[in-house]
Amino acid sequence: MNYKWNWGIFWADNPEGSGTFLFTLVTGLGWTLATAMCAWAIALLLGTVVGVVRTMPKPRLVRLGNAYVELFRNIPLLVQMFLWFFVLPELLPVRWGDALKQMPNAPFFTAVVCLGCFTSVRIAEQLKAGIQSLPRGQAMAGTALGLTLPATYRYVLLPQAFRIILPPLTSEFLNIIKNTSVALTVGLMELTARTRAMQELTFQVFEAFAAATVIYLLVNLVVVQGMRRLERRVAVPGLIAGSATGGH
Repeated sequence: MNYKWNWGIFWADNPEGSGTFLFTLVTGLGWTLATAMCAWAIALLLGTVVGVVRTMPKPRLVRLGNAYVELFRNIPLLVQMFLWFFVLPELLPVRWGDALKQMPNAPFFTAVVCLGCFTSVRIAEQLKAGIQSLPRGQAMAGTALGLTLPATYRYVLLPQAFRIILPPLTSEFLNIIKNTSVALTVGLMELTARTRAMQELTFQVFEAFAAATVIYLLVNLVVVQGMRRLERRVAVPGLIAGSATGGH
């Protein structure tokens, strides 16, 4: 088999009429970033709520938070994507189910919700560990100052816990960008889906996936550098080992 390399394929017109193949990949990157950012916002919000709930002195809330975590972390991401997209509309009342099926950009919203919930349990675990790693005196100091329990979390515990878990949060942000590739299974034309479409139209498989690899690598390097700067900026001296050098 003699493979014919053709790096100029990126400037060739896409038969689908969407510009060049390079523009097609850039469009896919846009959907990847939009999906990742929206899903990250959901994951951070839900993960914070669940993480806090699991450290509160209220057994019922702790059990509820634990049930949420066990549900979403023990089902593979691909299965969850199928459940959200294919099964959920069938379980809802007919009117609601039809509305979900006919919703514009349904694959995008499905991927955002699925990735948000899937990642939120990992953030919840990390936040729980970050809060529990703080000295017990921190919470007691908040109580001694007359702060309510929510105020103690908001002003005392969470600011310190988030500083501690910034390195693993960076890893989760990278993961959510890469996990957007699973959304191609429900029809979202993100970067990996566009890459596969290019490969099928041109049979230049190595060029297509080499470009996707470089794009993912560059995006993730930008994220890593940005998070390192953020970590150095918010670091409290003595709170995080290696904070002086910005090490992960």
